[in-house]
Amino acid sequence: MFIYPAIDLLNGRCVRLRQGDYSRETVFSDDPAAVAKRWVELGADRIHVVDLDGAKAGKPVNGPVIRKIVEAAGVPVQLGGGIRNDADLAAVFDWGVRWAVLGTRALQAPDWVRATATKFPNRIVLGVDAKEGFVATEGWLEVSRVKAVDLAKQVSDAPLAAVVYTDIATDGMMQGPNFAALAEMQSAVSLSLIASGGVCSLEHVKRLVESGCPGCIIGRALYEGTMDLTEVLALARSPSGRG
Repeated sequence: MFIYPAIDLLNGRCVRLRQGDYSRETVFSDDPAAVAKRWVELGADRIHVVDLDGAKAGKPVNGPVIRKIVEAAGVPVQLGGGIRNDADLAAVFDWGVRWAVLGTRALQAPDWVRATATKFPNRIVLGVDAKEGFVATEGWLEVSRVKAVDLAKQVSDAPLAAVVYTDIATDGMMQGPNFAALAEMQSAVSLSLIASGGVCSLEHVKRLVESGCPGCIIGRALYEGTMDLTEVLALARSPSGRG
């Protein structure tokens, strides 16, 4: 299973939100590039970045910071937040980003997402953020009446790299992921699933490995030191999930 240490950007700083609430932020670093470099030095071979300002503004905002992260990390970077059109995609790929995560636009224009994935095979990731099973958009500020699994099914025939599934209720809460929702998504589509939200113990990682989940994003637990990235990577890379 691939592990993606998360770097969430707000006003150019590395932060974590609780349940996607912009008013409940914790600042962990004023130097996100240094954070990325530290995760890589500990063994990370990919980084997940979220442009929170971009998600709220509807366009990528933290370009200079993201460029620095890409350069400092030296490993593939996955970016989500505010990527809504061809120009946005061109910009983030120019910054050196390997995978672009499309969330809000997947709900608004699934045909565009399919076409984009065809144009950039295995470089587009579907971002499905859910609250009580329904898709949330606009930086989690709006909740639709479309079920998360239904959105994934709409575009699952495209050559997407993966689907990142985030359960907002668990994100940043350090209480464990929504295993039932992850299992439902994994059985609904053939896309590679990247679990996001609430992973905060080696037992959670072990359960994900045993379930056959291909990827996992970890944020707050790494920053607060309740999980050691070296141990997480050893567990995730072992065939048995036992380290």
